[in-house]
Amino acid sequence: MSDMEISDAFDKAALRKCYDGYAPFLSAALEILAKRVKAALRLQTAPLIKQRVKEFDSYYKKMQRVKPASAPVLTDLVGIRVICAFLEDLAAVERQFTEHFHVLEVERKGAQQAFFEFGYESIHILIQLPPDVAAEALEAAGVEPPLCEALRDMPCEIQVRTILQDAWAEVEHELVYKSEFSPFDLPLKRKLASVNASLTLADIIFQEIRDYQNKLNSELDFRRNSFYSKTDRLSHTLLGDSGETASTPPHEAPVSPFIRGTIDDMVLDALHAHNSGDFYGAVEIYTKIIAFKPEPNAAALSVIYKHRGMAYFAQSEYREALADFTRSISCSPDNYRSLYYAGIVHSIQGEHREAVAFFDKSLERNGYQSHVHYRKALAEYQLGEYQDALRELDSAKRLGLDDEDARQLRARLVEKFDMKV
Repeated sequence: MSDMEISDAFDKAALRKCYDGYAPFLSAALEILAKRVKAALRLQTAPLIKQRVKEFDSYYKKMQRVKPASAPVLTDLVGIRVICAFLEDLAAVERQFTEHFHVLEVERKGAQQAFFEFGYESIHILIQLPPDVAAEALEAAGVEPPLCEALRDMPCEIQVRTILQDAWAEVEHELVYKSEFSPFDLPLKRKLASVNASLTLADIIFQEIRDYQNKLNSELDFRRNSFYSKTDRLSHTLLGDSGETASTPPHEAPVSPFIRGTIDDMVLDALHAHNSGDFYGAVEIYTKIIAFKPEPNAAALSVIYKHRGMAYFAQSEYREALADFTRSISCSPDNYRSLYYAGIVHSIQGEHREAVAFFDKSLERNGYQSHVHYRKALAEYQLGEYQDALRELDSAKRLGLDDEDARQLRARLVEKFDMKV
């Protein structure tokens, strides 16, 4: 069977026969391509992938509408939809398709709409079916020449949308496109436009929240690494080392772009001040937040006390740090990180028995903290409880911690056992 001429394209029975001849290949190619797409996309939140081969009735209607030069190939016979959580993902998906596939065309549906219009928004990426995918699909479908040549360079349509854009597109397709309905009534047009605008606004707000979250996580990760870096330097002194390790340079991230004066924004500013080395400024901001008393959410207050305690710790003000970690635990007894941090301060101050008690409480809340097992082992080493320390190191190793510090402590313990013998 060869490609049909345009004169045959309106003979439904002939077109159906042609379509059925291609159908096994289309299904095979779609399955293989969808797997390739899933493997290629790398997003912070995994997208939802939908796929479909255009059904014959829809195909027949479109053939009548677009009047191609030959059948059966249309650009959207095989389609994949990538549904993303956030607006930022759309550009990432487009970039990744460009990197992994031969992109023929990119069309941004709805980009030129006026603000009062209610058509759907979507990025349509037209790619060429990869040659190896076509070859594998042809073999799987058992398609024989001359069909092969018509299918090897078949285009495939990729639609990229957010969850809310997809929701609107589905409803709009049923209400307007599928029923060939165009509302003339002005109030109805306004209602549709307002719904579309509300979904668009929700997408923008979700993205702003995600931007805030990403920046917050970046600041938290940097601050946490700085805290542990100082803790490691101090711990080395307990083992008789110089304690000289590479210090963490100040964080140079931009200041907060969010609404000024909100508690969330103040937290971000405090973290940025801390990471930039302005510990006094960070303490001042945290103190202002605490003065607002963000109750009845005691868990939120627990986090703020923990943050301020870490800022005090960075200034070597250990008494104030311990007081804040204790307040944090009082607000939220299950805050295993504050329990761990309190144990660290006790250990640094030579109060190793108290440190072990706090490490135990932290592990009771979360037993999968390899680093807490290591800190507990270090405290027990200082107490001369070498067998207990070795057991904690074994627990840390089972949980994946076997770095240079852990190996060094284990060597010290082995030396102690040899001395006893």
